[in-house]
Amino acid sequence: MPTNAQARSFRKTNKTPRRPYEKERLDAELKLVGEYGLRCKREIWRVQYALAKLRKAARTLLTLDPKDPKRIFEGTALLRRMSRYGLLADEELDLDSILQLTTQKLLENRLQTKVCKQGLAKSIHHARVLIRQRHIRVGSQLVNVPSFNVRTSSEKHIDFATNSPYGQGKPGRVARKRAASRAAAGAGEDEE
Repeated sequence: MPTNAQARSFRKTNKTPRRPYEKERLDAELKLVGEYGLRCKREIWRVQYALAKLRKAARTLLTLDPKDPKRIFEGTALLRRMSRYGLLADEELDLDSILQLTTQKLLENRLQTKVCKQGLAKSIHHARVLIRQRHIRVGSQLVNVPSFNVRTSSEKHIDFATNSPYGQGKPGRVARKRAASRAAAGAGEDEE
C-alpha cells in the first residue's frame, strides 16, 4: 500500500557525553537546564552537537589557504549565517571567533529565551508553555517549537498569535465560562 510520507534521511541530532557521571559536567548541565527552562539534558547535548559541527567546519576552513576558493565561499556563507542569527557581532566576523562560541550563546538564541526576555511570559517555563500551546508567532508564522532559532531580523516580530486569547483572539474557555456565569448572575438580579 503506497504512503504519502516523504523519504527522510534521519541522522543523529545529539551526542551523549563520554563520561556519564562526571560531577562537574552534571552540575553545569543542571544549571543550564534550570536557567534556560529546558525539558531534559538531551536539549543541551543537541545544542552542544550543533556547536561542535559549527566549530569543526570553522577549523577545517582555517586549515585551508586564505585564498582558497572553498575557504572564501564556504567561510563567508558560514559567517553570514552566524551574523544572521546574532551569534557573532559585525566587528568579530572571522572564522577564529566561531571557535570562541559557547553553548550559552546558542541557548540565548532560542525562541523560548527570547519570549521570556521580551516580557511576554512571566518565567522561562511559562514561555515554553505559551509556545507549545500555540500562543506565540514570529512575524506572521505561528511557531510551537521552543528551540526555534530566532534570526536578528525576526526578533522584533515576536508577538502573541492573532487567534490567541493573549493576543486579539476570542477569550479562552474559562474566561467565556466566567463571563456567562456573570451574565446569568446579572440577569438573575435584574429579575428580583
